[in-house]
Amino acid sequence: RRRHGGLMARMPRPGLPVLAAVAVAAGLAHAFALASPWSGAPAWWLQLVALAVLVATVDRSPSWKSAALLGWFFATAWLAGTFWWLFTSMYTYGGLPAPLAGLAVLALAAFLALFYGVVCGLFKALAPVHWAGRAIVFAALWLLAELARGTWLTGFPWGAAGYAHVDGPLAALAPVVGVYGIGFVAAGLAALLATGPGAGWRARSTAALVLLALAVAPAVPWSTGTGRLDVALLQGNIPQDEKFQPGSGVPVALRWYGEQLVGSRASLVIAPETAIPLLPQQLPAGYAETLQKRFADGQQAALVGIPMGDLRAGYTNSVQGWVPGAVQPYQYDKHHLVPFGEFIPPLFRWFTDLMNIPLGDFNRGAIGQPSLVWQGQRIAPNICYEDLFGEELGARFADPASAPTIFANFSNIGWFGNSVAIDQHLHISRLRALEFSRPMVRATNTGATAIIDHEGRVTHSLARYTRGVLQGEVEGREGTTAYAWWVARWSLWPLWLLAGAVVVVAWVHARRRQDAM
Repeated sequence: RRRHGGLMARMPRPGLPVLAAVAVAAGLAHAFALASPWSGAPAWWLQLVALAVLVATVDRSPSWKSAALLGWFFATAWLAGTFWWLFTSMYTYGGLPAPLAGLAVLALAAFLALFYGVVCGLFKALAPVHWAGRAIVFAALWLLAELARGTWLTGFPWGAAGYAHVDGPLAALAPVVGVYGIGFVAAGLAALLATGPGAGWRARSTAALVLLALAVAPAVPWSTGTGRLDVALLQGNIPQDEKFQPGSGVPVALRWYGEQLVGSRASLVIAPETAIPLLPQQLPAGYAETLQKRFADGQQAALVGIPMGDLRAGYTNSVQGWVPGAVQPYQYDKHHLVPFGEFIPPLFRWFTDLMNIPLGDFNRGAIGQPSLVWQGQRIAPNICYEDLFGEELGARFADPASAPTIFANFSNIGWFGNSVAIDQHLHISRLRALEFSRPMVRATNTGATAIIDHEGRVTHSLARYTRGVLQGEVEGREGTTAYAWWVARWSLWPLWLLAGAVVVVAWVHARRRQDAM
């Protein structure tokens, strides 16, 4: 038992309350690793250390039940520390009483943390004796928890462990295995770091060699350039509590975005999610016609966030595009909707009725909708947190001839205030750029409005919570990464099967060990 006691193997066995306190502290450190509350930067090394501490506490726990409880404490602290800003949307803008809003955030974190509690309990019960086998089993169990959180009940994978590595050595794995694969490798490395005396030096040396090899490995040219496009990204900075108010935010948005769309000289002008906060039939007379006429000919196009639909057909959170010579405007409808904000889960209408959020029940668009084709580029929109679901963006790569050359994110996370949510969302977009070797341009209401190249680097950005226009060039790319190839065909099933197979083998070996005792 002392051989695999982890980082605290030489210490007397602490009681469960002490282990729980350590697990909570490690969970908060894990949240900070995704985006520092002070600088917004990720810290890949902190993610590994925090997860290694979790493995060590699980090793020191007296039973699988206590291990499951420690995993749940860790994940609850991690997830609540990651998306605490949901409180702002529910309390400040949704009108929920503060205690209820805080309880809702904690309840969501505690529910999602159950996945990690289960896998920590299973790890305690199934982990092999050999240090390499233990690392593989923990990595597989962690991967199952991440996949379950990211897909079940529409999925909410915000804050997945892999996002801490967008700037670290493990980023080299993104075009091959994606963010979940990075999380798998990170979990295995954390388990190696937590290995106790005896095999500890071999385990930690292996972890160091893996990190070093990834850090010095030459970059693989997954894509080639398809030319440059001059873009203007609009950031209106309309206060969220005024954005949908007819006497304040609506006229300001219509006037400012209208002026920028008409006056811009960029090849492509992009305005964020619900930049135009009214349905087309609600717009002032001539407003839509003026914009459509502006881009009816010439060498300029536009993509603008706007709600679409009517009471009979239902509503969609959409992007409309105007391209010279097009018979009909381009339209993209958001597929992955936000629970409570954009659709109402069964049995929860009472909860949404308590909040004052407009247009809270949208229709869902299809996966793999066509891109906007303009000046030799195929621009693929995604709205709000749709860039969180790489497997859905990957569906566009089934046919390389129609695959996007540029991704464009349209967001309004003003709902969450001037918080770390802005930094976290930027890192999410950067990871998508790495996975697909595609640039991502981001037009947002309050930030982060930015241009990200195909290597995940921010090349241009606009100060958050300012009103302005970000001008810059983006280079389109073509070519298919390994991740794009397999996720377009099989979604996340290869990862499910890999992790499941490892756990089954571990279970069989654990049964044999028990029978031999």
